[in-house]
Amino acid sequence: MRLIDSHCHLTDAAFDADRGEVVARAARAGLEAVIVVADSVPESERCLALAGQGGGAGLRLAPTAGIHPHRASGFDDASAGALERLLANPLVVAVGETGLDYHYDRSPRERQREVFAWHLEQAARRGKPVIVHSREADEDTARLIADAPAGLAGVLHSFSAERAVLEAALARGFHVSWSGMITFRNWAQHWAVEAVPDERLLVETDAPYLAPVPHRGKRNEPAFVAATVTRLAELRATTSERMAELTSANARRLFGLGSL
Repeated sequence: MRLIDSHCHLTDAAFDADRGEVVARAARAGLEAVIVVADSVPESERCLALAGQGGGAGLRLAPTAGIHPHRASGFDDASAGALERLLANPLVVAVGETGLDYHYDRSPRERQREVFAWHLEQAARRGKPVIVHSREADEDTARLIADAPAGLAGVLHSFSAERAVLEAALARGFHVSWSGMITFRNWAQHWAVEAVPDERLLVETDAPYLAPVPHRGKRNEPAFVAATVTRLAELRATTSERMAELTSANARRLFGLGSL
């Protein structure tokens, strides 16, 4: 199977000791691309630098640029200018990850909303998809997506929200990405998997977090995305091969990856 991991924090310190080996395992596992996701300005710069090194063995590393809601309180004019320069780079395929997180509240909620809206505007203006994180912020996430500028494309990453968010996102033509959570025994959002059209499905690892069964409890990595593909195929009553083909085609189209 040819696979694309649509969301991975490959520049995270958890990979510092063996990042090259992780990338090599991903290539051997059949991955053709990994979307290397940023959560701050320095991390955005590292994602771009890593992508410039290439994955080797036919594996593309595609970077994003953006600021996670946990870091929204530190967003200022300098941050905005740095991100605008990064987003102008044609190698950068998406805006984010951004969004709202009211579970931890590590940044004031009003500031989270302001920074999220800034990212949405950048994504619409630049024609690059936005990667949305939403946790316990359903009403505001749905409202900001619905009110965002025309021309917006995006993805709800590691979906775990409620119907209002899913409906608002699908109404704007968003994709929905599924992580290793769908393999967990206590996962209970089958209704959401059923609601998303084939052409909007994506898979991800969110590595180094959320390792799927049978790797749960370990550090996650891109090679493990195959387990999520297999589970998503079961939930959609199709084959793993078909689901890999479908989600990879969707990722290529959303992130402008071409034919690879």
